[in-house]
Amino acid sequence: MEKLIIFLPLVAAIASGFFGKLIGNKASQIITSLFVSLSALLSIYIFYDVVFNNYSNNIIIAKWITSGLLDVNWSIKIDQLSAVMLVVVTFVSAIVHVYSIGYMSHDPHQPRFMSYLSLFTFAMLVLVTSDNFLQLFFGW
Repeated sequence: MEKLIIFLPLVAAIASGFFGKLIGNKASQIITSLFVSLSALLSIYIFYDVVFNNYSNNIIIAKWITSGLLDVNWSIKIDQLSAVMLVVVTFVSAIVHVYSIGYMSHDPHQPRFMSYLSLFTFAMLVLVTSDNFLQLFFGW
């Protein structure tokens, strides 16, 4: 579930960025807004689990750098701080996505804008769930 929170905005950015002209403006807006909103709802569930069940986890997605004693993984760290930040980032981003549908209605390149917005959300989620400084720098 934690992976869905992080990667749903990335999937939306890819869908809108690469296939935006094929699917059109409206479908691009719906896909990006829906995926970020789903990510926000899932982040509420994680927040609930962290607050009431003392849930914490470190999900390793991939080994990144392994050299001697240095072991840097690409991972998702869930604790109290990251759970709060997940809720804040995803909800603000979901509101911005929905607001942008009307605000950017005159723009001829709406799929590109929505793709960049979802990509920014993904980067922020990588930043707030990073387990090490290298991953935090990537999200930054």
